[in-house]
Amino acid sequence: MPRSPATCTVPPSTALLTVAGGQLVAAPRAAPERVRRKGPASANPYLRLLATPGARAFTAGNLIARLPMGMLSVSAVIMIAGSRGSYALAGAVTATGLAATAVVAPFTSRLVDRYGQARIAVPATALAVLGSLALVLCVHHDAPAWTLFAAYAATATTPNTGGMSRARWAHLHRGDPAALHTANSFEQAADELCFMLGPVLAAVLCGALFPEAGTLVGAFLLMTGVLVFAAQRATEPPPTPRTRTAVSPLRTPGMPALLAVFLATGAVFGALEVVSIAHAGGAILALQAAGSCAAGLLYGSLRPARNVHRRLLLCLTAMTALMSLPLLATTSTASLPVLALCLLLAGAATAPTMVTGMTLVQRATPAGQLNEGMTLSVTALLGGVAAGAATGGWLVEHAGTVSGYAAPMGAAALALAVAAAGTSLRRPGVSGGSAR
Repeated sequence: MPRSPATCTVPPSTALLTVAGGQLVAAPRAAPERVRRKGPASANPYLRLLATPGARAFTAGNLIARLPMGMLSVSAVIMIAGSRGSYALAGAVTATGLAATAVVAPFTSRLVDRYGQARIAVPATALAVLGSLALVLCVHHDAPAWTLFAAYAATATTPNTGGMSRARWAHLHRGDPAALHTANSFEQAADELCFMLGPVLAAVLCGALFPEAGTLVGAFLLMTGVLVFAAQRATEPPPTPRTRTAVSPLRTPGMPALLAVFLATGAVFGALEVVSIAHAGGAILALQAAGSCAAGLLYGSLRPARNVHRRLLLCLTAMTALMSLPLLATTSTASLPVLALCLLLAGAATAPTMVTGMTLVQRATPAGQLNEGMTLSVTALLGGVAAGAATGGWLVEHAGTVSGYAAPMGAAALALAVAAAGTSLRRPGVSGGSAR
């Protein structure tokens, strides 16, 4: 796409060349026939990114669909605990949904890659919304406990909207590492923003209206956002039919080590969340998310790394060092403002780490399997969150909240050790920061 003020005319019959099943094929160009850019290109990389034709429309839909990701689990806990009087039951139900998502999500993303985002995401979201509505009915009518597990497990078909958005950026800006770096940073900041605002919105809705309000509003936003997102067909990557020779991204060089890094990084988030809630309440976590969001946006304005693997090691080193701050703060003082500042600083390394890791995932994933590859990384991250939450909870119960802050620091150090040992992260031809 030209960056200078120009008018670009593309004949309707012009085709794009893409790879499908290892063969070079022609795919119809979905972009508008005429693309106009008014005025000089902006110096702000995010404004340039959003100036991409169709980008604002699919981004708006994706943000609407992504906000419920931070709402639905919190809403379910509030709703179930308020109705049944058991946080243990509420936690078990949401944990079951998380486990079901870890199993189902990669298959959903594989179908998205094979048949297209719009064709798969809409019915998959409809099934997930039906699961949320079934959960509301089961809670409202005091159905047996097992029905809550079954209903919430049905929400596992929710598509990875963040992964689909990243796949669109990768399709629109293939061959442009700087734009992809900015796009990945933008998407990570959007994740942090949604997970910062989602729980607050859920708590307000459930408290101010009625316990089921958070789940109902979340389901509505999810369906609405996916419909808006899927309607933007001009920016959708072409589907890539799978062949017998196609292999899972799990078998590509470097991917297992990357997933191990994401698993350990997820443990950082899970442990930090549980320990902080136990020590000072959930509101203080918004500071960690705010620090991560701000750092992600700043990171996206920097030049992409020439050696992405080395940049990942630097980010993990910074995250390990910064995760020691909450432990030092709680050990040396009982001041909540000091802890809040330390959590804000600790969050500054998480977004750059995730952005760099996602960049490596995109480069390690075979062509036409981006949704599946990125969903595998998210699945690993969720698995780490669950493991970290369990570890942090055990430490809080047996050693206290102060000692519990050793868990996120230890998990960050583990991620750093795995990345340092995983020399296979660097595939030939991509370790130096060049585009695939």
